[in-house]
Amino acid sequence: MNLNKLRSPRSPKLMIIPMIDIIFFLLVFFMMSTLYMVEQNVLPIALPQSTSSQTDQTALTPITLTAQGNILIGQEEISREILSIRIKAELYRNPETSFLLRADRQIEYGRVIELLDELKRLGVRRVAVATELKP
Repeated sequence: MNLNKLRSPRSPKLMIIPMIDIIFFLLVFFMMSTLYMVEQNVLPIALPQSTSSQTDQTALTPITLTAQGNILIGQEEISREILSIRIKAELYRNPETSFLLRADRQIEYGRVIELLDELKRLGVRRVAVATELKP
């Protein structure tokens, strides 16, 4: 019995082009998925400058006050009424929650103080104010 006749005379070919396509697809997939895992600060806020600003590595809940007077928690725009509900919910989950106040430099000083008073009235004990490092 001759087994060589049963075998194909051609050697198998390794197609590398489809493998490269799959590798690039996986690369793009992982690059795009990691963008959603990173907090992006893309709000157009012109922070005041300070020579003594420090970077804090602890997790802070960002509260942003835009030049138009809008209030945002994270990336979500909220009203003053909902602000108190959201702050109370954050404090209920963790009473030691720290907040980062990011106020545009064009906003009136009184609006920033009103927001700080509201946070104090709600029981917030830790508030940091965001600034940019002065060149």
